[in-house]
Amino acid sequence: MITSSSTKPPLLVVVGPTAVGKSGLALSLAAHSTGEIINADSRQVYRGMEIGTAAPTKVDRSGISHHLYGVVDPSDGFSLAQFIPLATQTIQAVHDAGRLPILVGGTGQYVNGLVQGWTTPRVPPNPTLRERLEALLASDGVESLASQLEEVDPTAAARVDLRNPRRVIRAIEVAEATGPTTNTSSRQTPPYNTFIIGLTTPSRADLHHRIDERVDKMVAGGWLTEVRSLLDQGYSADLPALSSMGYRELAQHLAGELALEEAVRLIKVAHHRLARHQYTWFKATDPRIHWLTIGDECVDNAEEAVRGWLGSSN
Repeated sequence: MITSSSTKPPLLVVVGPTAVGKSGLALSLAAHSTGEIINADSRQVYRGMEIGTAAPTKVDRSGISHHLYGVVDPSDGFSLAQFIPLATQTIQAVHDAGRLPILVGGTGQYVNGLVQGWTTPRVPPNPTLRERLEALLASDGVESLASQLEEVDPTAAARVDLRNPRRVIRAIEVAEATGPTTNTSSRQTPPYNTFIIGLTTPSRADLHHRIDERVDKMVAGGWLTEVRSLLDQGYSADLPALSSMGYRELAQHLAGELALEEAVRLIKVAHHRLARHQYTWFKATDPRIHWLTIGDECVDNAEEAVRGWLGSSN
């Protein structure tokens, strides 16, 4: 039974950049702390996209309970507003079972939104506004959307990846419907007794090497077949899920627009860029995060840190 002397229930969180080994560490921690793993990756929520999102395999999931992986179709939208209530319900169910919830993922908005108690208004899509913003994107680029978001909601602009047009458009849509974030009671008291482990590499070059190796393994492991299958099922390459990094480039290859070698190169560059962006969410100076450098003693150090946290909470 996982308990805490705090009035807040315990939540273990594992964060870090892509390809650093978060899922593997979470499996070890779950095995040693009667834990269950909850996804906080915005792409691993989609069904049929396991290879290209590096979701835990069926073998990984067979021994440890995993939640919120492959729960929506690629054609369905998914956002922070949907993630927070789903994750909250799942965390409660894991607590009720007397087990430790372990939140794992590199989507900083999802992690911070949950552990910091953000509230997110449920705003339905506004087709007219979206059409206007899509036209602005086509004519003036994502920078014009970012500028508009900074005007209508500076707080949201500081949170959102301003290079991601889908997220910027959604943020503008929410701001137009509800007003600026500062006017919508956007944050409550953090709901959990949280311990955050951050994984990092000895150098940025080491991380890029890990990323490149993993991309090569995913391509060799059937990623292109996965993309072809999704397209054959009728999912459009223009869907937000399939226009994300990797899927976009491989769809372009299948359409005859990119050589496979060039597509793979672009995928690696995109993942390098993602890692840099993730480090802006999970900063080395963040006092909430217990940072560990991957290596021979990383798992032992993580397990010791978690035991200390749980021991001090009981």
